[in-house]
Amino acid sequence: MEMKMYHEAADFLLKRLPFKAKIGIILGSGLGELGNKIEDPTIIPYSEIPNFAHSTAIGHKGNFICGKLGGVPVVAMQGRFHYYEGYPMERVTFPVRVMKLIGVETLFVSNAAGGINNTYHVGDLMIIRDHINNLPNPLIGPNMGEFGVRFPDMTRAYDRDLIARAERIAKEENIEVRKGVYVGLTGPSYETPAEYLFYQRVGGDAIGMSTVPEVLVARHAGIRVFGMSVITNEGWHFEGDYTNDAQEVIDAANAASERMGRIFQRLISEIAEA
Repeated sequence: MEMKMYHEAADFLLKRLPFKAKIGIILGSGLGELGNKIEDPTIIPYSEIPNFAHSTAIGHKGNFICGKLGGVPVVAMQGRFHYYEGYPMERVTFPVRVMKLIGVETLFVSNAAGGINNTYHVGDLMIIRDHINNLPNPLIGPNMGEFGVRFPDMTRAYDRDLIARAERIAKEENIEVRKGVYVGLTGPSYETPAEYLFYQRVGGDAIGMSTVPEVLVARHAGIRVFGMSVITNEGWHFEGDYTNDAQEVIDAANAASERMGRIFQRLISEIAEA
């Protein structure tokens, strides 16, 4: 995409939004309800934003929201775009670069994921400490120097200070959290038992179809990242007539959104006060 396309979207948003926000949030499958906690929201459908794609995935409302979460100015995507929807990576990650242009410095990402660590269960929250990427890298192609360097470092893709703060907050709130490695695949088919076992053996704890491209583009642009997954199915056992079901994934994510929301809100408040 040409740079002017990013600026067209950013200029449109800057004219419509009531204020600038340094914190951005991407709300994944079933987690869009967290957007309902944003106070005094300005809601803009993706269809109105120049050059934005349309979200077709189940559980993704397709709104860009600006308001306050716990009194802190934020912008949030109520639903994301996926490679499996047929969008090229530059379209999947387009909103992250737009967020950079409108002033976002820290990005919170969330998703629904299958648990491949055999100690994980439906409803668990997992702080993402690292990832394994099996999606096309969105940075392939001519480097957009306006955003970042040709070879961005990914040693600390997920901000260690934010992870430590989130662990402390979870303990204070009596919320059990895991910490693990997220595996990003293309989808849209769910993984086979052999694939679950393979990615578990190479170090994965949870597996999904999103998030990693957004993180790569955010880090390329110098945006700090904090990520969290809701474990919505147990991909480490396939007993009896077990199957993966999309609606069950959404239901499990919705059930966990309140606990995730409490952690996000407190962490966002701490960042604002720092």
